[in-house]
Amino acid sequence: MPLAFVFPGQGSQFVGMGAENARLRPVFKSTFQEADRLLGFALSELCWAGPEALLNDTFNTQPAIFTHSIAAWRMAELSGELEQPVCMAGHSLGELSALCAAGALTFADGLRLARERGRLMREAGEAQPGSMAAIIGLDAEVLRQVCAEASASHTPGVVLANDNAPGQIVISGGKEAVAAACELAKARGAKRTIPLNVSIASHSPLMQSAQEAFTRVVANTPICPARVPVIANTSAQPITHPDDVRAELTAQLVSPVRWVETVRRMWEEMGVRQFVELGPKDVLCGLIRRITPEAQTRAIG
Repeated sequence: MPLAFVFPGQGSQFVGMGAENARLRPVFKSTFQEADRLLGFALSELCWAGPEALLNDTFNTQPAIFTHSIAAWRMAELSGELEQPVCMAGHSLGELSALCAAGALTFADGLRLARERGRLMREAGEAQPGSMAAIIGLDAEVLRQVCAEASASHTPGVVLANDNAPGQIVISGGKEAVAAACELAKARGAKRTIPLNVSIASHSPLMQSAQEAFTRVVANTPICPARVPVIANTSAQPITHPDDVRAELTAQLVSPVRWVETVRRMWEEMGVRQFVELGPKDVLCGLIRRITPEAQTRAIG
């Protein structure tokens, strides 16, 4: 059955991630050693032993998840047990992992972009603190109206950030606007509103300064045509051309992750029936089963 590789974003990290695989699999260990050498510090020790607070700093989280995902992908490729995927996709940060696995980015360049992305997003969050919240049990269109109403009375405003699965959407923006949107969402029938423990309003206009700086970094990064189509977060369309890759990497910092549409495109138009998640946890497997209950999912790493 047609296969797709998917790669997770922030939130999948945990202290100990990759330690067991690194002990048992030389390719896993060597990938972390390569990252240590390129970054100039022991990322591997941070992933395997913590401290948790340092690992959860987005400056470290992003290269950590990228390295783990590529280590898992290399391990899967070496095993020879999986057929070649017809497409790939990554959730937010995971898009860098997907593009690396698809051959558009080298590991070194992808790691550098992950590190810079984390640094710039952290700086943007320090300059303009925001917040995020998960809204459970509300339709996306209703939630867009809720965000528009909250934004009309609070500045900075709030937007949909991650359309993760039916009834599971994350909003992002100014703290007051997010809090107001949560109250409006409850009044419109949301089952739960869950504030996220972050100070960075990812995938919202508050990341504008990060986007501008990251655009310059991406412009100076060599990018090759992807060997396998990557379904873009911002458009849910397959991309392979370097120009499209550059545009996607910069646009997604301030644009929503259209994960529901991404999965449905892989299922309906590309014929994917098996999804293999390559990363520290199995978060995407759960989302995919909610979007397409008939899908077969498997987490490696």
